[in-house]
Amino acid sequence: MTEQAAARAKARWPVPLLAGVLVGLLCLLIVSGQWPELRSKVAFAPKGLVTTAPADVRRVEIRSGSYGIALLRRARVWTIEGLDGAMTAELGSHIETALRLVSVSEAAREIPASDLTAGSYAAFGLDPAVTVGVIEANDGSVTSVNFGALNPASTSHYVRLGGRAAVYLMPRHVGEEWRVVSDMARRLRGQAETGVTSRGKTLLLPVSVAQVWALEIVFAGKLTRFERDSYGNWFRHLGQHNHEAGNVVHVADPEQARIIDAALRAFDATAIETRVGPAKGAQLARYGLDLPSLIVLVFSRDSSTPLAKLELGALSDSLDRYARLAPDGAVVTVAEFEMRRLTELLRAVGAAS
Repeated sequence: MTEQAAARAKARWPVPLLAGVLVGLLCLLIVSGQWPELRSKVAFAPKGLVTTAPADVRRVEIRSGSYGIALLRRARVWTIEGLDGAMTAELGSHIETALRLVSVSEAAREIPASDLTAGSYAAFGLDPAVTVGVIEANDGSVTSVNFGALNPASTSHYVRLGGRAAVYLMPRHVGEEWRVVSDMARRLRGQAETGVTSRGKTLLLPVSVAQVWALEIVFAGKLTRFERDSYGNWFRHLGQHNHEAGNVVHVADPEQARIIDAALRAFDATAIETRVGPAKGAQLARYGLDLPSLIVLVFSRDSSTPLAKLELGALSDSLDRYARLAPDGAVVTVAEFEMRRLTELLRAVGAAS
């Protein structure tokens, strides 16, 4: 009996050890999102058109028509070439996303050179290209990504790499991210120009309304959503819908589109009046930002993640109102008529209480 009990005890002792190892692996998996033994063995394996790893990029230039802007990375910090100081966290995040997308997104189709003619590039919006991203790596290599027009189904961009004759169909959101980066950088650099500096103000929104394809306003306990139709015209989105059989469900009403567009174009130029400073937790109640009076969320095309979330709080005086870009933006003040413009838009489209 003693020998049998000893054998059973010997067979049981590895069980707690094995359970402990499994619990430890599970904790590491939860924290890191991957099995620890694979972390150092899985290398970056690009599947996209660009083989340079995003972390190895030192400079990016984006051109559109006659306009161009360059972004530099030094010591892991992105800056706009020609301007002092680091760019905003939002812009830095978007440039990293743009670089990652061209590295990991696979082409839906390749059109080989043998199927192209001299006129094909113009037909695909690549002669000249609509947007060009020039990517410089730390080793000095340069890759030029040329984004052209949308395909007939409006689901993909025609894309060509510099030095290659072939044309690729890439998902639309890849090119749209580069357009957002260009717009945000241009908007930041524009604030240093005479028109804004002379007023002593900076623009409130980090991205122009031209890059916004959906906008939500939360006011008086109600959410109102505005979207663009396939032609880029604004409409108020109502109720459930579907897109079966490829039918175009949403077509903007011309008169309502004009009203919405006029209001949002004016909102695009909203300027900061004064800077109050950072505030968190209980401090937000002082400015009416713990329970904002109005919230605006703006979305780019093909994205469910807001480009910006703007909160408008209490009146700072009879002419200005507290505001901030949530969740980490500093508290500022904007003119009271900026909020009134949005509430008047809601009334104009029948969305106000």
